[in-house]
Amino acid sequence: MNDQTKYILSSIRAFVRWSVFGIITGLVAGGIASSFDLALVWANTFRGTHPRIFLGLPLAGLAISWLYYHLGEKGDQGTNLVIESIRKKEGIPWYVAIRIFFATFLTHLFGGSAGREGAALQMGGSISSTIAHVLNKWKLDKNAVIMTGMAATFSALFGTPLAATVFALEMVNVGEIYYAALVPCSFAAVVGLMVARFLGVEAEHFTMPYVPKLTPYNLVMAILLAACCTLVGIFFCIVLKKAHKFFHEPFWNHYAAVFTAGCLLVLLNLAVRSTDYMGAGMHIIEEAVGGHARPEAFILKIIFTAITLGSCYKGGEIVPSFYIGATFGCVFGKLVGFFSPGVFASLGMVSVFCSVTNCPIASLLIAAELFGFDGIYYFLVCISVSYMLSGRYSLYSSQKIIHDKNMEQKEEKE
Repeated sequence: MNDQTKYILSSIRAFVRWSVFGIITGLVAGGIASSFDLALVWANTFRGTHPRIFLGLPLAGLAISWLYYHLGEKGDQGTNLVIESIRKKEGIPWYVAIRIFFATFLTHLFGGSAGREGAALQMGGSISSTIAHVLNKWKLDKNAVIMTGMAATFSALFGTPLAATVFALEMVNVGEIYYAALVPCSFAAVVGLMVARFLGVEAEHFTMPYVPKLTPYNLVMAILLAACCTLVGIFFCIVLKKAHKFFHEPFWNHYAAVFTAGCLLVLLNLAVRSTDYMGAGMHIIEEAVGGHARPEAFILKIIFTAITLGSCYKGGEIVPSFYIGATFGCVFGKLVGFFSPGVFASLGMVSVFCSVTNCPIASLLIAAELFGFDGIYYFLVCISVSYMLSGRYSLYSSQKIIHDKNMEQKEEKE
């Protein structure tokens, strides 16, 4: 048997193993992610009918802090835990899925400003690591294992299997895509979506008011919006980092930190007299795409999210970045008075997401799956601008820049 034949047979065996693993992960992670989504829907509905429940945020924070310090190691870093596990080629313990499930549920139930997809990434990595541990004789690559779980849960929650697959491959190292995990990630994402649909989880979808004619002037306006969105994204990253530092350094006790954060959120909710900044805020994103947003909405969402995620409350940063981008884009559109504010909101939503995650290909696929392909050229330009101008800023401090965005700077180093 020659080397070429051996390689083909080896590839077939690897394909079978990874296909089976991807399908199993999609079934299990998709089912758990769907249950997670339905639980959060119930939590947000309950909070809507019982608006004063946000007064219990400080106590909910204490419960979350207790959960994290008694179920697993101290000093959990959220999504950075997933990135670090991939980089160190380590699995994620099974209990991570349990604690992030209940911690995020409590955060949403009591009105903390957080998303869900960031939590799902941790949950997916934990689930796939557990499945791989059961199948330990297969000796599966741990990087691909964690990415597979991430793709499955992201797809199940958001209904975007293309973006979920690429996001899992792209988010760890800026400028590099881990193509080796393409088969299990894509299989898990598609199967996870099928499971979510079967269990009644609705996929997210938005509609741009219209697609402006492709002209040089219109492109300039889109570029200007993307540049401004990049500044907003950078500001979001800085504020979130400062909040995390504030709630972890001055306080000698983690319970004091989260209780203080909960009290601040209660006071802010009472001050603004609005529930618009609680939870993920998907309805506010829909309103912004429809052309309606308060001028201060994106600033307040940044503050609420920074306090929530900077302390011990749990959730995700992705939907808040959508919220911030959509509301800022809508306000920007009203100020310049050119496109419909809803068009700017659509472009701003994806631009800010790209600027804070450094995942341009996944951002483009999210735009296509959420808005369709009609305005894809505008999304392409905005994403390109926000990716390059965002520099080294990111919501994920564990991300590693493999290829510098500034090509001139790279040439100087060489």
